[in-house]
Amino acid sequence: MTTLESGILKELKKGDHAAFEKVFERYSKQLYLFSFSYLKSKDSAEDIVQEVFLKIWNNRGSLKTDTSFQSYLFTIALNAVRQHFNKLSGLNEVKHDILTSFSNQKQEFDNRDDYQALLDRLDALINQMPEKRRVVFIKKKMEGKSMKEISEELGIAVKTVEFHISEAMRFLKTEFEKCHTEGLIFFYLFIR
Repeated sequence: MTTLESGILKELKKGDHAAFEKVFERYSKQLYLFSFSYLKSKDSAEDIVQEVFLKIWNNRGSLKTDTSFQSYLFTIALNAVRQHFNKLSGLNEVKHDILTSFSNQKQEFDNRDDYQALLDRLDALINQMPEKRRVVFIKKKMEGKSMKEISEELGIAVKTVEFHISEAMRFLKTEFEKCHTEGLIFFYLFIR
């Protein structure tokens, strides 16, 4: 670590915004390229960079000025990339469960030519929902939160949460019936 870098980190530790901006200017592009090389998504790579620098700012008081700051940054970025992939994997598993839950031929279902199209259609339909309904649905079905937790988080009544879930399921049922998807998705949503 250079003397200049050490000095900037000491100032950052004290909460100096100018020092933070210098660190951001120096490392943000490298972190973006690093994250993009794994994620292949501009938005996701930008999110990782923001997450890393938010963590740096929030933990500025405990920064070590005698070790490699660059290694520290890239370790944070790599952990954030891993968490991103873990979250993505979990969401894909939930979507898969929605699509296969009531299929009598689960093995054949996985090999369907239109399987990815069904996943894409599910995503598109969820995105078409009104914002509050979509948020409630995702919290319940994708994040597995209880009605009460959602109610408290969003500051709405439990009955309102129930209404949004019912309307979301009714919407998906209607749309997938139009697509002739053998009723897999809406049955799963009603039972779960």
